[in-house]
Amino acid sequence: HNPEFVREAAERFGSQCIVVAIDAKQVSADPARWEIFTHGGRKPTGIDAIDWARRMVDYGAGEILLTSMDRDGTKAGFDLPLTRAVADAVPVPVIASGGVGNLDHLVEGILEGHADAVLAASIFHFGEYTIEQAKRRMAEAGIEVRL
Repeated sequence: HNPEFVREAAERFGSQCIVVAIDAKQVSADPARWEIFTHGGRKPTGIDAIDWARRMVDYGAGEILLTSMDRDGTKAGFDLPLTRAVADAVPVPVIASGGVGNLDHLVEGILEGHADAVLAASIFHFGEYTIEQAKRRMAEAGIEVRL
């Protein structure tokens, strides 16, 4: 993690070009707290995910790609409290990632998690759903999407 690199890149290319990826795991339930992990979720950093998201925006990040390492690959849905906490803490778009198992999870990420965008992989890779189906489900829920 090198926040100065984010600042330098944002100054050179503009914040709209800078996406900071945050891989977070829940480390406390009460109060809810998430920590950033590296190396595919194996190495704790001791850095609070919400504080880091705010700091990265202060340094010039124009977008946050937020992955719940607890949910990634589970198909159990996004970590909505994590997504909501980060999305509500920063003034830039947040992309929710990790855990999508069905099309309703995409809708929940936007409506309940307050994410600006959602990311899914395995439900498309393994042919369970198509991107067109995902867009239609989101549009049916009142979410603006390009069809």
